[in-house]
Amino acid sequence: MESILGLVLPLALMFGLMYLLLIRPQKKKEKKLREQIEAMVVGDDVVTIGGIVGRIVNLKDDEVTLSTSVKSTLITLKKSSINTVVKPLSD
Repeated sequence: MESILGLVLPLALMFGLMYLLLIRPQKKKEKKLREQIEAMVVGDDVVTIGGIVGRIVNLKDDEVTLSTSVKSTLITLKKSSINTVVKPLSD
């Protein structure tokens, strides 16, 4: 009986540490990003998963249209491809 407890207890502790150090912070980060995406408005600057930086010019259901700095190129993307939302600074 003690040998089983000696095997199970360290595994349970390792799983608990893994949850606290890896899984929980990742869930917090995902929740924060979801909240930022839901709060996006026209005029916000965003960075996509692929590294494209642009300013939002149009928002539809699940799509975002970005204007990039290259000759005002317009790109339409899914909201799920947004990696970071940067709110413009108020003057």
